[in-house]
Order: sequence, then C-alpha cells, then structure tokens
Amino acid sequence: MPDPHLRRDERPQSDTTMTLGEAGWFAAFVEAAVRLDLHTKPGPQLVSLVRSIFDVEAVALFDADLNETYTAGEWFSDPEQSVRNICVFETVRDDRDTGLIRRVLRVREMPIGALQLRGELSASTSSTLATLIAITFDRYHSLANEMRMESARKTEQLRTTVLDSLAHAYKTPLTAIRAASNGLAEMGNLTPAQGGLVALIEEQAELLNQLTTRLLKTARVDAQVLRLERVTVAPVIEDVVAAAREQLRGIRVKVEVANEDLSILCDRSLLQAMLTQFVDNAAKYAELGTTVTITAADFSSAIVLSVHNRGPAIPAADHERVFDRYFRSSDAASHASGTGIGLSVAKQAALAHGGDVWVTSDAKRGTTFFASLPSAPQGVQA
Repeated sequence: MPDPHLRRDERPQSDTTMTLGEAGWFAAFVEAAVRLDLHTKPGPQLVSLVRSIFDVEAVALFDADLNETYTAGEWFSDPEQSVRNICVFETVRDDRDTGLIRRVLRVREMPIGALQLRGELSASTSSTLATLIAITFDRYHSLANEMRMESARKTEQLRTTVLDSLAHAYKTPLTAIRAASNGLAEMGNLTPAQGGLVALIEEQAELLNQLTTRLLKTARVDAQVLRLERVTVAPVIEDVVAAAREQLRGIRVKVEVANEDLSILCDRSLLQAMLTQFVDNAAKYAELGTTVTITAADFSSAIVLSVHNRGPAIPAADHERVFDRYFRSSDAASHASGTGIGLSVAKQAALAHGGDVWVTSDAKRGTTFFASLPSAPQGVQA
C-alpha cells in the first residue's frame, strides 16, 4: 500500500512496503523505547536507538515542545535548520538521489516535531518509525506535565493527563502490532492458516484502536462542559455489553433496568465510558461460569447504576483507592493485567455530572461497583 503521507509524485517507485527484517527492527525498537527513562529528555536516546537498530547513516530529530534538535551519525552539514523546516512546513518526502527521508512527527494530527534520516528504509517503515517516535515524545511530555501539575491532578477532572496516560498505555504497543501484521500480510506467501492468523490480528487490532480512540476522545472532554441530552439507559447498556462480548466470553450477563423507558439527562459518551469501565473490570475478575449483573435503578433525585460480579474480593482498605489514577490493589494485580486508569475514568465521568462512585466487596457477596448520577445535573455547563 502506498504511504499516505506522501504525495503521488513523491512516492518511491519501489521499497514502499515493510520487509520482514524491518519488522524485526521495529520489535527491537519498541522493546527499547518502552524502557526509556522518561524522566530525562528522550531525544538523545532515540537518535542513538534509531541509528543503531535501523542501520541508517545519520539521524536528526526535532522536538518542537522543547525547541531542541538531536543528531546521531555523520552529517555533511548541520541538519538543525533543515529538520526544523520539516516541522514548520510539514514536509514529507523521500529523496532517492540524496538518500534523505523526511517525516513530520504528529500526535492527534498536530505536528510536534520532525525526523530526518539518511539511509535506506521503505516508505511505510519510515512513517511508522515517525509515529512511534512521536508517541515517545508525547509520553515524555505527558509525564512532565503530570509532575508539573500535581495540584491539578487532585481536582480529578477529565483533563489531558488522562488522554496522555491512555495513549501511553495503549498506542505504542498497538501501533507496533498493526505495523507488524501489515508487514506480514504485504510479504505474501503465507499459508491459509497463517493468513487467517494475520487477518485475525489485524481485525482485533483495529477493534482495539477504535475502542482506544473512543476512550481518548471521552477523556478529552472538559469535566465542566458536557454535551447534555436525554439518554435512555437500556440501549446504552446493550451497546456496552455488545462491545465487551469477547471479554465476557464464558460469563453470563444479566441486565435489570427499572423500566425500559428509564432515561437520564447526561453526556452519552461519558455515561457509556463509565459503564464500559465497570463492565470491563467485572469481566476481568469474574469467575468463569458466573453471572455479571448490570442494574439501573430510579430514585427520587438520582439514577443508580451498578455492575456486580463474583470474583476475588477487594480489601476494605482499597475500596476508595481503587478509583485513584494508577492505583491497583495488590490482590487484583495478581489476577489480571491492567494500568490502573479505567476506574479513575469512571469516577471522573460520574463527578463531571455531579454524581459519585463507590464499591462494596467481600468474599461472600462478591463485588459491586456503583455510580449515582443526579436526575437533573447541577453545577455543570451544557
């Protein structure tokens, strides 16, 4: 597939697809990138990694946020101005005569820097490499922002920090998986069984990408500005359960809604994100063959949503802390993987509506996560 970053007249006539060797380089690069010490600037570390792993002659990176340029290898002239110009003028080009490869580093379609190489890499490899570098830069700036804005974190509002944390958790490995599966598919000569496995990887990676994108957009919403609309609760629950069908395999699901017409004035995307986190959490810890019960009850001034599962109990000391960002109960960590972000997103969604969340859990009765949302949100701006 031609590289979409290049205009038709700029695309090389050959070497546009990723080779198996390049896929191996990516595996090594991703493994090294996720181990970088993000308490220090990643630029110097990245240029060294790119040059050593991808065997290019020279590398230059520009970090627009820090306004700094980093180089490795031997350049015939100082590349500082040229790599800066790539970002400023958004120049994306492969020059076969000089061997120069130029890519803009983007995060959420915004230019945050630039990459310039001298060497031999396919167009798709160069673009995927630029994406991974951009994500690494974004991870560094996210961590720096988290450290500078510790007081803001305590307000526990939906802010960019949640978005950046989710990007950190999902986007780097997801991009590597998609790049590797695309590379294998483009190589061809696969047996039917191998082709089926590659297709499955691509299908599930795309599904994960869609889910991640939806959560990132949700996390971007300012907690004080909601898109309020009258939302019927039952269809939202149905959508959440349908999206989680793979995670819920081997587990029964029971839905109890006070009445089919039960509705609430809320931000639909935030309501769905909150329920998604509760259901995903239940699916992780519920014992196979048990039932996950989702209920929606109508009280005089609020609607209470809950998700119950039978699984390991959460220690009483952790009942409030499980909603803190990055916190994971020691007992939970031994039963399922996770980032410690999901339940904090659910909490922020409830707080944004003027509501609250809580959990009850013991070995005898199981675990139930609750969210109370006011029937008429007060103190929020529509």
